[in-house]
Amino acid sequence: MSETPVITVDIVSDVVCPWCIIGFKKLEKAMQGFDGRARFELAWHAFELNPGMPPEGQDINEHMAQKYGATAEQSKANRERLRNAGSDLDFEFSYKENMRMVNTFDAHRLLHWAGETGHQTALKLALFTAHFTDGKDVSDHNILVEIAQSVGLSKDRAANILATDMLAAEVRAVEAEWQERFITGVPAFIFNKKFMVPGAQDSDVFAQIIESKILAKAA
Repeated sequence: MSETPVITVDIVSDVVCPWCIIGFKKLEKAMQGFDGRARFELAWHAFELNPGMPPEGQDINEHMAQKYGATAEQSKANRERLRNAGSDLDFEFSYKENMRMVNTFDAHRLLHWAGETGHQTALKLALFTAHFTDGKDVSDHNILVEIAQSVGLSKDRAANILATDMLAAEVRAVEAEWQERFITGVPAFIFNKKFMVPGAQDSDVFAQIIESKILAKAA
């Protein structure tokens, strides 16, 4: 009996990127279709949509207007589209009028650490939920520690990382590496270090890549 092939998936994303969680949920649906035929190993890599975001964050409508030129009405319509897309994928976007965009560098430091402990996907998904569903400030150290603890990570270790500049250089190096590979937008999904799929593609697109580019060649 042949061994079940292992497919690696490197995911470059940010925790405040709505299309990143939508893209992942679509990938997850595709992966479920290969149950028994392939095993998937996921690794999440840091990308900051707003690396210059100040500690106090920014009102979401102000941010969308400043960065994308979107009117308040356009931003509202876009959030409604995201709510609908999330609902179809069993993910709740609960946008509030006072929602703020925040700096995510510290969240990425914890994610880098979680990658060494086997908790990375659980932490990433918990951060998505905290930001988009629960409306929590994922730049706040107390909240980050709470989220880390909720997925089985050490509360004390998380607090120590956040209280220092621990893993900052490592995260910067990861960000620079993917920029050098011409990843300028997220999400980006890289299968077996070879096949890059940009954006929140439909599940059947992911399935086709897995089937034709990876499994067919391994047969």
